[in-house]
Formats: sequence, structure tokens, C-alpha cells
Amino acid sequence: MLALKLALVAAIVLAASLAAKRYGHGVAGTLSGMPMIAGPIMGFVLLQSSVEQARAIALATLVAFPAMVSHMLAFAHASRRMGWPGAVLVANGVFLAVGLLLSRLDLPVWAVCALALASPVVGMRAMPSHRVDRTALHIPRIELMLRVAAAMALAAAIMLGASALPAAISGLLLALPITGNVLPCFTLPRHGFDATVELLRGFVQGLFGFVTFFVVLYAGLGMLGAVPAYALAWLAALLLAQIGYAVHAAPAPSPS
Repeated sequence: MLALKLALVAAIVLAASLAAKRYGHGVAGTLSGMPMIAGPIMGFVLLQSSVEQARAIALATLVAFPAMVSHMLAFAHASRRMGWPGAVLVANGVFLAVGLLLSRLDLPVWAVCALALASPVVGMRAMPSHRVDRTALHIPRIELMLRVAAAMALAAAIMLGASALPAAISGLLLALPITGNVLPCFTLPRHGFDATVELLRGFVQGLFGFVTFFVVLYAGLGMLGAVPAYALAWLAALLLAQIGYAVHAAPAPSPS
């Protein structure tokens, strides 16, 4: 599982960075927000575990999902006044606080799903206003290598350290958005506040597909079985990604 996740992390960070070079920060964020890491891992889980275990993991992911959106919002707002070290500390502090609170509320399943589905809508509306620049950009090869290395190091530290921590914290750490931590830290110092918000706004847009994947998977596993539910979850997520891309292509709010 560790090797699988590290390979997926490296692939998605590289793909998102190359997308940024060609299409701009927003598209890179949208690609990063999709379940490109969690989706294949859930397929691997379904091959090795029971349907009940897979449903439990899907539900736990949905419980932590609003914390992921809170992370993006916190980083975006903090980056207006802080450098990347301060912004990443604020974002992860907010992530842990919101995640721990949600894990202790013991909400019913319908409320977990409703809150998760509403989170990216709130996230898009609560993003700070910014100037939009969707032109292609230059990312040096050494920076591409550093992005991939940083993401893989963070993923390895999370997965190896989770087993030594209490269950509530380890579960949250496994839901921590790795690309959402790494990519903004490179974008802010090189490209500035507006580019960072555009990246994070795109990330939240991609999370529409992420949450759709897990809601459909959770419901489908209870009714259809593993293979149909997994296929339907991917179909729904990709459909939302197409819709989300069209929405994201519309002009973003400009600062007054």
C-alpha cells in the first residue's frame, strides 16, 4: 500500500505540474483535487478487503472531507499575509481542528454525506477574490523534481507515522491532502498570492469529483456490489469533473 500510494502521489504531482505549465494553475488544482490518489487506492482496498470494510473507509473519508476543504480555504486566506511556511502551518492546524471535531460529533450517515457534498460549494464561495491568470507558465525541471520528492516524502512520513499515533489522529493524517500541501508551497513564493488562490480554487473545484466518488461508492457498495459500485463512482466523478471544468472556465470574481 505504501509503494502504491507513493507511486500515485509522484504521478499526480508530476501530472498537475505539467498541466500548470500548459494550462495554468487552475487546471493543475482541479486535477489535484480529483480522487486520482484515493480512487485507485480504494480499488486496491476492494481487491483485498470485504465490502463492509471498504464502505467503512469510504464513510471515514467523507467524515474528514470538510476538513480538506477547510485546509484549502485556510491556506488561501493565510497566503495573503504570510509566506508559505506560515500558511501551511495555519492550513494544517485548521485541518486537524475541523477533522477532530467532526470525528467526535458521531453524525448519522445522511448528515455526513450532506455536509461533505455542501463543503466544496461553501469552499468555492469563501475563496478570497483574486486576479485570474490562466496562461501557461514556466516551471524549471529542478522544481518539478523537488515537487515530486517533497510530496513522496510527506506521503511516506504520514503513512509510516500513522501507525504510531492514536486512531483518531492517524485516520485524519491519512486523509491529509498531500498535493494540497505541496503544490501551494511552491506556487506562493514563485508566482504569488493570486496564482496560489487560483490553484486552490481549482483544487476545491476538483473536490466536487472527489466527494461524488466517495458518496456514490459508499451508496453503491451497499446496493450493487464492488465492481459496479466502483465503476459507477468513477463515472460520476469524471462527469462532475467535466461540469466543474466548464464552471471553472468562467471568470472568477475580481478584487474590488
